[in-house]
Amino acid sequence: MNRFATFIGSTAIALTVIGCNQTADTHDADVQAIKATEAQWNQDYVSRDVDKIASHYADDAVLVAPGSPATSGKSAIHDALKQMVADPTLSLKFQASTVDVSKSGDLAYTQGSYTLTATDPQTKQLINDHGSYVTIYRKQSDGTWKAVSDIASSAVPPPVPAPMPAKNH
Repeated sequence: MNRFATFIGSTAIALTVIGCNQTADTHDADVQAIKATEAQWNQDYVSRDVDKIASHYADDAVLVAPGSPATSGKSAIHDALKQMVADPTLSLKFQASTVDVSKSGDLAYTQGSYTLTATDPQTKQLINDHGSYVTIYRKQSDGTWKAVSDIASSAVPPPVPAPMPAKNH
């Protein structure tokens, strides 16, 4: 009887340890959720709904866009996006080529390419831009994914400055 009790006790302890060390593998579901988030984000740009676009950012997010200083905080990002979506020529599309989620399941990133058409606020000329981006996501307590760092890098070279006038001696 003593051996049987020891066996039952050892088995219970082993099952408890194994059970405590196993966490649900949500990697594939998280990857799909992030892909769906980016698909919705693209649609929100099409609809020009600044509130929906900004809702993809965490409260402490940072947005780094070509030709602009870094914008920190969801409220500041909302304000910057409001000006952007007011442009009637605006078209932004992005597509991830890589989506990965950390083993811990709380952080993820996407990397891909984007195309942008907009009006240059200074020259009033149409801009056709393209480049690459990296977005880092953090899983929220409700299970949704929010961008905490959104960085874009243009592949279009900046305009060449006008030549300096020759100095007369």
